[in-house]
Amino acid sequence: MLSYAIFFIIFWLIFLTLVFFKLRNHYYRLISRTKKTNLDDILDLILQQNKKNQLEIEVIKKKLLEEIDNSKSHLQKIGLVRFNPFERSGSDQSFVISFLDQENNGIILNFIYTKEGLRVYTKKVEKGKGKEYPLTEEEKKVIEKS
Repeated sequence: MLSYAIFFIIFWLIFLTLVFFKLRNHYYRLISRTKKTNLDDILDLILQQNKKNQLEIEVIKKKLLEEIDNSKSHLQKIGLVRFNPFERSGSDQSFVISFLDQENNGIILNFIYTKEGLRVYTKKVEKGKGKEYPLTEEEKKVIEKS
């Protein structure tokens, strides 16, 4: 019985020694990396760095929101619809292309192929509607597709 107690005490001392050396090594590595001698100084340094990082994150968030707002006016939607303008002859050689931003503002290019040649028409679009001229069915389709 006494031998079990001695064995347990020796095992317990070895375990505590290992834990102690592990904590000691961790403490010395922490101090050597931060060049501080006191845990309070290390914690203050961490808190200062955290505050600095939070300020930088706020600046980055603000810039990101500005970029997202600016990107709404960039070209985002491109659509293409082929059609036959003449019921009796020809094929789907004519087409409409739209170049729109997020709010459906932009231009529409209408290419009509005839026997005489190619005709190109443009229309300005605001909020999905023709600004100066009404939109044809094909032009409305291309806005819906884009």
